[in-house]
Amino acid sequence: MQNEQMTRWRLILGNETEKDFSEMGLTPLSQQEILMDDALAELYGFDSERGLGAGAGAGRGGGRGPSCPHISKWLGDIRSLFEPDMVAVLQNDAIERKGLKQLLLEPELLDALEPDLNMASTLLMLKDQIPKKSKESARRFIQHIVEEINKRMESQIQRAVCAALNKREHSPLPSAAAIDFKYTIARNLRNYNPQLQTIIPERVYFFDRASKTNRWNVILDIDQSGSMGESIIYSSIMACILASMSAVKTHVVAFDTQIMDLTDLCQDPVDLLFGFQMGGGTDIAKSLAYCRQFIESPSNTLMFLISDLEEGGNRAALLNHLHEMKESGVTVIVLLAVADGGQAYYDEVTAQRIASMGIPCFGCDPEKLPELLERALKKYDLTEFAKQMKKKK
Repeated sequence: MQNEQMTRWRLILGNETEKDFSEMGLTPLSQQEILMDDALAELYGFDSERGLGAGAGAGRGGGRGPSCPHISKWLGDIRSLFEPDMVAVLQNDAIERKGLKQLLLEPELLDALEPDLNMASTLLMLKDQIPKKSKESARRFIQHIVEEINKRMESQIQRAVCAALNKREHSPLPSAAAIDFKYTIARNLRNYNPQLQTIIPERVYFFDRASKTNRWNVILDIDQSGSMGESIIYSSIMACILASMSAVKTHVVAFDTQIMDLTDLCQDPVDLLFGFQMGGGTDIAKSLAYCRQFIESPSNTLMFLISDLEEGGNRAALLNHLHEMKESGVTVIVLLAVADGGQAYYDEVTAQRIASMGIPCFGCDPEKLPELLERALKKYDLTEFAKQMKKKK
């Protein structure tokens, strides 16, 4: 009991009191307590090595205002370390100390902000604490980011899927691979130009109806822990693009220690993003077990696990689920991140174990998602693709 009380005081008073408490007989902090200490130092502490006060941040990052890329991860981390009532206190203090209070209380400030993925992640993390008068501004802010990303990704992803499902692999033009020439000519015969002696089509038709006999099932199993904010945004937009195509049947599952089936929200990427409950612990094995119910035809199933692999559940079960899915014929891909600039944190040991099964495991630049989809649907070997992505990190 005495050691427990001293541990609490040590966590309250911070890292600079470590030596004093050790001399009083305090046993070293456990791994969980070290994580708690880091989380508290991020908000309240003083790092003697870096010389950073509470107002400037401590621990691994933070303290540089609302644009700091670590704040959304930190907000997620504390949900897995502290009881809900304590999490509420810490989040409210973070809003005060990290410069977020004015931003959340004055919607006109949100409207004036430039689009920023880190800020979008933070807003999604704090969505339940955003005042009612600011909620619409927060939604507009995220909507603007979604629209910008969608402009960059939508046509490329649609072309990649159509090209892959129609198996015309030798076309020099990605879009030409998906053209239904026979149907396009038939629908445009009235547009024959006698002078040019050719048809000038008003509309070019792409294969979609042909996919009914070759329909793929794409499952996105997305880790909603705090570190995955940017990946959640990109993955959600990709999921909504895929869900809009009849050539593909799409399932979206979000997980921490609980499982949320968000497939019904795929009509609108903003609705889908607001469906995520970012933060908390991680039970990947439990989520994979849930996703297996959607596998009807393994050879026509593409399974994306999007996670940093920081498993809080049964690691052996996680590996076993992935192995069994791959052996059954499912195309399994593990994305450590879908983000610009690479992936800073992930479980390297688990990633290596997964890669040793022949399952590609890497972080992916969002601009490369269309190419990844096409290669996966064509069942190409992704070894070289994964190596290319790793070299960029």
